[in-house]
Amino acid sequence: MAQHNLLGKLGEQAARDYLIARGLTIREQNWRMNRLEIDIIAHDPKSNVLHIVEVKTRSSNEHYDPMKAITRAKRRHMVASANGYLKYYQLKCGIVYDVMIVIGQPGAFQIQYIPRAFLPELRTYR
Repeated sequence: MAQHNLLGKLGEQAARDYLIARGLTIREQNWRMNRLEIDIIAHDPKSNVLHIVEVKTRSSNEHYDPMKAITRAKRRHMVASANGYLKYYQLKCGIVYDVMIVIGQPGAFQIQYIPRAFLPELRTYR
């Protein structure tokens, strides 16, 4: 496995552990629907809300802001995937879109958790 792929997998595991420590239940990791993927799907049993989490892992953020990787297209894909997940499992619950930025090396990761990082775009018709 390439070094960057290994770093990404370890970053996702650190993000998963972070969410579990905060009382969320992990329902899925790397859930796929056609060509789309959700990094982590976590459930908050207290509020009955699903957290659709995009994880961005970098060894450093010196020259690059990881939030720039959450493009409009990426947000649309997250929303479409989440809608597919809700429909597939016939779930009736709230949903929020979170971003986790994991910076550093395994064992010394710094995690920035951005709950409710964005809202789905509203479609209007004329």
